[in-house]
Amino acid sequence: MTATTTTRTDARWAAVRAGLSRGWLETKYSIQEPGDVVWIVAFPVIYMVVLLFMRGSTVPGTDFALGAMVLPSLVGMSIGFGGLTGPASTIAVDREDGTLLRAKATPNGMVGYLVGKILLFALTTLVSLVALVIPAFTVAGDLRLDARTALLLVLIFVVGMVATVPISVALGSLFKTASQTGMLFLGSMLLIVPSGIFYPITALPEWLQWVGQAFPYYWLGLGARSAMLPENMVTAEIGESWRTAEMFAVLGAWAVVGMVLAPIVLRRMARRESGSTVAAARERYMSKGY
Repeated sequence: MTATTTTRTDARWAAVRAGLSRGWLETKYSIQEPGDVVWIVAFPVIYMVVLLFMRGSTVPGTDFALGAMVLPSLVGMSIGFGGLTGPASTIAVDREDGTLLRAKATPNGMVGYLVGKILLFALTTLVSLVALVIPAFTVAGDLRLDARTALLLVLIFVVGMVATVPISVALGSLFKTASQTGMLFLGSMLLIVPSGIFYPITALPEWLQWVGQAFPYYWLGLGARSAMLPENMVTAEIGESWRTAEMFAVLGAWAVVGMVLAPIVLRRMARRESGSTVAAARERYMSKGY
């Protein structure tokens, strides 16, 4: 290994460490903001209410609790939702306050920026998942909860975050204002429909099944179900298989695409930024009364 290669590697690792530090600080600030806390726990509270209403109900034709069937899918959906919708909305804000401009001026700054966002939204999504565990105790008797479950869920969570946050960052860089990222939220909601989260994917038309399998939501839900549901519940899945290897392969592919694409898109976007454009954007932002 040449001295130049070693220097570049050291610089990248320094950027990764800086990104982890920034992500941790941003997380601490985020959980101190009432608005952010409400956003983090809002959906788990809604899910909890839904699961509580499911108490006493069973999957048609079985004695398996309906809430236990739905909960793993909600876990997978929460991972995907936290990674795909949150980061995009922060890009416009970071552009307006000069954060991206400073990252552009730092060696490997975009890598550090991306690592920081992955950690930030991984931790805030983890808080949301912990809140979701509360209703789990009402249906836990029918779920598989052991060391295998814990290990598989941790792996799915980590891979899910790396697979979704960079893609969200790349997509968010295409929007000029934070309000425009609402389209990504709407798109995510539409993608949940064919992803087998609330309804068995095998009951959908075949073409819609293929649409669902093209995106992370389906695979995250499938992975969570494979970790938490009894083995006999696999009959409701495509090919009556959990397809664990395929699940990690697809999520891994999304992760690679995101990690390669996001820094490139961010750098191109940052090239169009300057001190004057940031100042103008900040002035527009402040004029709105924020």
